[in-house]
Amino acid sequence: MSISPAVSDWFTVNGRDLPWRRPGFPAWGTLVSEVMLQQTPVVRVVPRLERWLDRWPRPADLAASPASEAVRAWDRLGYPRRALALHAAAVAITERHGGVVPEDVPSLLALPGVGDYTARAVAVFAYGHRHPVVDTNVRRVLARAVEGLAEPWAPKASRDLPLMESQLPDDAEEARVASAGVMELGALVCTARSPSCDACPLLAQCAWVAAGRPAHVGPRLPGQARFAGSDRQVRGLIMAELRASDVPVTKKEIDAVWPEPLQRDRALAGLLRDGLAAGSPDEGYRLPD
Repeated sequence: MSISPAVSDWFTVNGRDLPWRRPGFPAWGTLVSEVMLQQTPVVRVVPRLERWLDRWPRPADLAASPASEAVRAWDRLGYPRRALALHAAAVAITERHGGVVPEDVPSLLALPGVGDYTARAVAVFAYGHRHPVVDTNVRRVLARAVEGLAEPWAPKASRDLPLMESQLPDDAEEARVASAGVMELGALVCTARSPSCDACPLLAQCAWVAAGRPAHVGPRLPGQARFAGSDRQVRGLIMAELRASDVPVTKKEIDAVWPEPLQRDRALAGLLRDGLAAGSPDEGYRLPD
């Protein structure tokens, strides 16, 4: 039995009112939202997304701005290489597709920084095509409700996509609603640590519940690395200095953001290598052009 009917009915009543779910939301907005939502909570993405689209409502608008402005506008969303990728994607869309976000998965995959999940998500949620779309939340729902497992397996397209495909209705619009619903169910109800099984629309057909909710057996997927004291934190502090300045930041100012010189220099070297910073000790450091 497919999980889609029960999930879709639940989602129609309980789905959150999010910008990218509203009628008329542009495909460019969907692409931006999907990139922003990678490893960043919805509550932090919504206000940043709205400001981003107010400033750059079309790919051509972003493409006409320096990459440094995209990084500056990214602010503290984390993983700022995503801002560079969005800028590069905007340039590619403008140059290759006349400023219109493509709708087929191969063309979307050819854009800089767009992976399989994002390409499928844009094709489904922006253009209404029928494709399986699998993220962490979807994988967890499938693991429990369909496979009877307490925790999902590591991402594997050869397993994930056919399994989600088997749960989708044939109708493209119904499949789109079902895909959004399974994601929402995983985010709000079938959560990783404390699933609300009694509130779940799949309670009566969940294979994991039917099996007595057995504990996970085997290795666990690695969790997110600790942030405090990490190279990521130091990179973020250096990026904050660069975003806040309209002139090159001196090496002395960079040195002041973190007391441990080896870690600080390693973080700065990583930012230079990733194209998120430019400059030298003599001329100072700045955001990329």
